[in-house]
Amino acid sequence: MENLFNSTYKDRVVLVTGHTGFKGSWLVYWLVQMGAKVIGYSLEASTTPNHIELLKLNVDSVIGDIRDEEKLDNTFENYKPEIVFHLAAQPLVRYSYTDPVNTYETNVIGTLKVFEACKKHDVKAIVNITSDKAYENKEWERGYKENDPLGGYDPYSSSKGCADLLANSYRNSFFNPAEYKKLHNTLLASCRAGNVIGGGDWAKDRLISDIMLAASKGKKVIIRNPQATRPWQHVLEPLSGYLQVGQRLLQEKVEYGDAWNFGPSDEGSTTVEDVVKKVKDHWNNFEYEFNKDLNQPHEARLLKLDCAKANKLLNWREVWDSKRTFEKTVKWYKSFYEKQKVLTNFDLQDYIKDAYSKGLSWASNNK
Repeated sequence: MENLFNSTYKDRVVLVTGHTGFKGSWLVYWLVQMGAKVIGYSLEASTTPNHIELLKLNVDSVIGDIRDEEKLDNTFENYKPEIVFHLAAQPLVRYSYTDPVNTYETNVIGTLKVFEACKKHDVKAIVNITSDKAYENKEWERGYKENDPLGGYDPYSSSKGCADLLANSYRNSFFNPAEYKKLHNTLLASCRAGNVIGGGDWAKDRLISDIMLAASKGKKVIIRNPQATRPWQHVLEPLSGYLQVGQRLLQEKVEYGDAWNFGPSDEGSTTVEDVVKKVKDHWNNFEYEFNKDLNQPHEARLLKLDCAKANKLLNWREVWDSKRTFEKTVKWYKSFYEKQKVLTNFDLQDYIKDAYSKGLSWASNNK
């Protein structure tokens, strides 16, 4: 696996913020398999069970808040990372209504402090992870492009829009591509992904994790917003995009220090109601009912991304269609709950094999 991405990550010192979270834990696992020297920086895992502990990885883990300047500075000084994947965030829409101050402080000021640490310690590459919800959502049928206006209705979405604007400002002000290798040595990219699913996510108020918990106990799950349409994709899909962008930045390809969308094809955009039905195809051990409470907080009805830029310039494409994505996700949880077996490595190996068979460039060197 060390040959993936042209062996870019073998022996690299990589810092991942938010490594105890869902996407962060999968990214750390993949990086470790490729021979990277990974340092995680995050709060304690917020759920029990949690994916990062189930993986039993031998990585240096710093438990800290990204708003803690001194701890961040010490971490950068001690480990001297070459590249930072910044995923640490308050990631939940509904929670952002309950605690908007923490949401903005974490997602905006926390990101600012990470960028400042990168600037101070002359990090080579930053891959800043925001969200598809960073766009000003006009409920368009078409997918949002990287140059569409940023915004956000709810505090979470707005905070992600702010984080993206902050990244744009730092790219212009401190990491300007025209001044690369003259006034600075850092390239900064921002990546936006759609709704990611897969094994190991137990965050509150997430559709798949709520359903899987109900299925594990043979209980009923309450489904809100059944007609909302989301771009569902397996967590490995955007991670392959993040890693491709990071590869280009480490190769000092200045033009890749930009914004990137990573989402599924139109086939992957599915209503919540259809998602429930797809899940039931693989694990029928739950009942559900729709909650038509009109007082629930606002959530977008329709949201999808235009990924033509990544398709063209990175040759990035999704590997698994929605059928495979839901099958893999449900099997992961079913295996965990019924057999106490974690399928993360099995899923990653399958994903790489399928990417290789599709001729994707990042997998072409895999033996």
